[in-house]
Amino acid sequence: MSKPLSDHDRKKQISVRGLAGVENVADLKLNFNRHLHFTLVKDRNVATRRDYYFALANTVRDHLIGRWIRTQQHYYEKDPKRVYYISLEFYMGRTLQNTMVNLALENACDEATYQLENTLVKHPAKGKWFLLSMCYLWFSACFLDSMASLGLAAYGYGIRYEFGIFNQKIVNGWQVEEADDWLRYGNPWEKARPEYMRPVQFYGRTEHHSDGVKWVDTQVVLALPYDTPIPGYRNNVVNTMRLWSAKAPCDFNLKDFNVGGYIQAVLDRNLAENISRVLYPNDNFFEGKELRLKQEYFVVSATLQDIIRRFKVSKFGSREVVRTDFNKLPDKVAIQLNDTHPAMAIPELMRVLLDEEKLTWDQAWDICVRTCAYTNHTVLPEALERWPVDLFAHLLPRHLEIVYEINRRHLENVAAKFPGDHDRMCRMSLIEEGGQKRINMAHLCIVGSHAVNGVAQIHSDILTATIFKDFYEMEPHKFQNKTNGITPRRWLVMCNPGLAEVIAERIGEDFIRDLDQLQGLRKYVNDEAFIRDVAKVKQENKLKFSVHLEEHYKVKINPNSMFDIQVKRIHEYKRQLLNCLHIITFYNRIKKEPNKQWTPRTVMIGGKAAPGYHTAKMIIRMITAIGEVVNNDPVVGDRLKVIFLENYRVTLAERAIPAADLSQQISTAGTEASGTGNMKFMLNGALTIGTMDGANVEMAEEAGEDNIFIFGMRVDDVDALDMRGYHAEEYYKRLPELKQAIDQIAGGFFSPKQPDMFKEIVNMLMHHDRFKVFADYEDYMKCQEKVNALYKNPKEWTKKVIHNIAGCGKFSSDRTIAQYAREIWGMEPTLEKLPILWPRQVLSDTSTCTAAAVRSLPVPR
Repeated sequence: MSKPLSDHDRKKQISVRGLAGVENVADLKLNFNRHLHFTLVKDRNVATRRDYYFALANTVRDHLIGRWIRTQQHYYEKDPKRVYYISLEFYMGRTLQNTMVNLALENACDEATYQLENTLVKHPAKGKWFLLSMCYLWFSACFLDSMASLGLAAYGYGIRYEFGIFNQKIVNGWQVEEADDWLRYGNPWEKARPEYMRPVQFYGRTEHHSDGVKWVDTQVVLALPYDTPIPGYRNNVVNTMRLWSAKAPCDFNLKDFNVGGYIQAVLDRNLAENISRVLYPNDNFFEGKELRLKQEYFVVSATLQDIIRRFKVSKFGSREVVRTDFNKLPDKVAIQLNDTHPAMAIPELMRVLLDEEKLTWDQAWDICVRTCAYTNHTVLPEALERWPVDLFAHLLPRHLEIVYEINRRHLENVAAKFPGDHDRMCRMSLIEEGGQKRINMAHLCIVGSHAVNGVAQIHSDILTATIFKDFYEMEPHKFQNKTNGITPRRWLVMCNPGLAEVIAERIGEDFIRDLDQLQGLRKYVNDEAFIRDVAKVKQENKLKFSVHLEEHYKVKINPNSMFDIQVKRIHEYKRQLLNCLHIITFYNRIKKEPNKQWTPRTVMIGGKAAPGYHTAKMIIRMITAIGEVVNNDPVVGDRLKVIFLENYRVTLAERAIPAADLSQQISTAGTEASGTGNMKFMLNGALTIGTMDGANVEMAEEAGEDNIFIFGMRVDDVDALDMRGYHAEEYYKRLPELKQAIDQIAGGFFSPKQPDMFKEIVNMLMHHDRFKVFADYEDYMKCQEKVNALYKNPKEWTKKVIHNIAGCGKFSSDRTIAQYAREIWGMEPTLEKLPILWPRQVLSDTSTCTAAAVRSLPVPR
């Protein structure tokens, strides 16, 4: 959260936040008051802190509008290739502060709000809370940020969910889900575009005629687009994220009112609009529900209609169809499928090209494959989408026919390359036989795309060696790796400005755009002043976060303790249970030797469990139960505290990550695709304890394995253990501290009022633990002892921190997106800075418009 600058800080402006010019400040104050009065229709006697937020958001948004219009003008003048990134979930974050950072307005806004706050002395309550209103939540995505910062003509497409991922409350130690009604008070950043509303069809039947296939008797739902500006970093580029909201068509027959049908018709509207009502939590377990398939087709159908409309209207400002040669589509359009959720784009694009544009199958298929690319995000078999054929036939009958034809031709190609290999054909089929027939959406994505990538090198290697091995042997040229990345604008400059400034003082500000320049910090590893500055920033962040923790959790925090944090979705493969076993063992050791000089720790675990994931909810309850015992034990005192971070989300991450000393990335080797939390912690000066899994492998390579705490089995070790059989009881009997911890959990030590509360967890760990927690316990405990020893030497600890920060260059989403652009999309990033169309110019231009000029104004796209 941005805070008003102190008098000292206001004298010394922080360069990475942008200079607070007098004109900028005066302009911001003027526009703030204008929006408060004329947009919100409030004066300061009745305005609330939310009104102040909206006034400030609209003021900052004004600085986006000219850039947004100019960017679209530029794209339509130059007609570049465009990339469309389709995802069913974009995670929320703070738009206001992110926009101020990217537009270099942060200090000017700070100064303007500081001055405005001084005018609120007549209303001290309002003045006190004025800046807190800046903590409103909305969307941020690293990839869209980087696409804009790299000057790519890019669009993000998704669903405008009425309710986002649920808010998590911890009640009596249990997770309770509450609706996230994030649109209740409106969203100042979005703009509805009803002129681009699109019909989306469901159900019905197909008719085959001599002139082609027709999909008839369908039910129609309208897709209403809402656009949100995505600013690049100080290059005046503002791209668009377009989210679709489901609306029922207004085709009521009023005569039905007299026979009682009108009320039912109104109720049926609600059913249609349920498509964009709520975001399904990502729990890594696939459930074949009709509403989810409807959501997936809804976003794909609306998006493809939009893409094709934009492709046809190639000349800026023209509403006429001027481009009809679809052979050029792959030269002008790249579609990136983010996981299998948008997989329906492949049969839908085929349907449009075949049935509406009347192309031949071979033409349509060539265009489809050259246009689409697929990113895989998981190796867990249960997470891969497999839709029942019966559901497909009922909801999307035409698409089922197309999928069957894709599969028939695909299997012919397999048979030609591997004659007589029937087993291979069964494994590679898009249709899984046996029991209920299902469509394997990952297979559809691979067959229908020209490029397939994993999101970390080890993940990509596992894909080609295991679950996609047959496809790799068939078409090895398709498979690539694109290691994930994060945007340093949000995850350093915005959430950790103190560290960003310390870095900028040594190597300049260009690292914000080119994170590889952090390598220049290596020459400061032994610099006493730099070591002190880095350590000071960390301690300041810990002190701030300690205040937050004490306010929210009523637990006294030792800010000099090691802040040990594991934050991610609660899932068995993430192994929060391994962390719990370490906490219990550490607790037992303190109890056994209370007079020993232990390294103090504050352990924080956070994350949400999918509402239907019973085991994950039990894990949360166990964490809170352990905390209840540990935090109230006077023998332990402040040497160990355990806190479950309630309702973990982007805004909480922005507080927690800069304060972390130790980042836990402890999934079983071979199960985590990449992770990005690990990169955020690394960039913000936390050391990592982790397995050789996901991006941890590359982090160890970049920082140096001596500067990261690696433990446990490698992928080959896990495979070998699977071959000979994993027997948890062997570890239980051999390791006394492990046995003690499990016995305490099983015996009700942490749940005295309900001794068998965690019986299911113990039973799972002992008899059917797929993720082999006990196998890594011993090495994990030894590694934690190394962590404790190093933490007692702050100088050496901070040196390793500097090595980690210096090795973060590879993990910028700018690098990731540049690789996607060059190696998959056929586009070239640019650092060109667009000229600005200032708000006053826009007003001046539009106030003198003639009728002819109005007709020639830019058409929103």
